[in-house]
Amino acid sequence: MIRKAVIPAAGFGTRFLPATKSQPKEMLPIVDTPVIQYVVEEAVASGITDILIVIGKGKRAIEDHFDRNFYLEAQLIEQGKEEELQQIRKISELADIHFVWQKQLRGLGDAVNCAKLHVGAEPFAVLLGDTLISSASPATQQLVDLYDLYKGAVVLIQQIDRARVSRYGVISGDEIKRGIFEIHGIVEKPSPEEAPSNLAVAGRYVFTPDIFDCLARIEPGKNGELQLTDAMQLMLAGKSMYGRLLDGKRYDIGDKQGFIKTNIEFALKDEAIRDELKSYIKQLAREL
Repeated sequence: MIRKAVIPAAGFGTRFLPATKSQPKEMLPIVDTPVIQYVVEEAVASGITDILIVIGKGKRAIEDHFDRNFYLEAQLIEQGKEEELQQIRKISELADIHFVWQKQLRGLGDAVNCAKLHVGAEPFAVLLGDTLISSASPATQQLVDLYDLYKGAVVLIQQIDRARVSRYGVISGDEIKRGIFEIHGIVEKPSPEEAPSNLAVAGRYVFTPDIFDCLARIEPGKNGELQLTDAMQLMLAGKSMYGRLLDGKRYDIGDKQGFIKTNIEFALKDEAIRDELKSYIKQLAREL
C-alpha cells in the first residue's frame, strides 16, 4: 500500500511573469481552484494520506492555502455562507500535508531528494505540481495499481507527436500487456532524431526508496541540476521499471497557452458557467 506522495513545487514559474512575481505558479487558478489543489485531490483520491510539498522562496501562499484561515471562517459564519465555509475547511482536511524547503533550485531530481527523510523506507508517489490529469480513474491510482502488481517503479507515459519530444523525458521499452510497458531506458529531452520512441513521461511516478541511492550517485547536468531521468536510468541497471500508458487527458499548464486552454476546458465542465461560456465562445468564433 502506498500512503505517501511528494509534490515538487519550488520552481519560479518565470513563463508566467509578472503574475508569478509574488505568487507561486502552482497557485494560479484553473477556473476557481488553484492548480496544486487539483494535484493534491488526485493524490487523495488515489488513497494517499500523507503528502509532502517541496517548496522554495516565495511559496508561502501554498502553505497558507492548505492551512486553516480562522478570520475568513469567522466572516463566512457571520454572513451565513455555510457552503463556502465547508468548502474552505475541506481544503485543510484533505490529508496530512507537510512542507520542506528546496534551498537551491537544482532540478527535479534534487526536489525529489528533499523528501528522503520524510519518505523513509516506503514506496511513494511523485506528482508534478504543474500538471493536471483528467481520467475516469485517478492517474496516480493507475500507477499504484500497477506497483501493487509488479512491485517495481512505475511511470505514467503518454504518446506525443515526435516533433515535441525535446520537451520531455522519453522512454524506450516493450509493451508487455496492453498499455503496460517494461522500460529499458529513458532519455531527457532528446531531439526528434535521437528519441527512442514517442512515449513521454507524463508527470506522475511511483518509486521505491532505491531512487534516493541513485540520486546520490548521479552527477549534476546542465545548469548544475540533478536530473530525475538520470537517476531513473541508473536505477534501471539493477531494478525493473514499468510504464503505464495514460488512460485520460493530460493538461500541461507549464506555459501560457496550455494554461489558457486548460481553463477553457475546465470551465466548460462547470455546470454553473458552461452554457453562457459556450455561447460566448461561439459568438467570439464568428467574429474572428
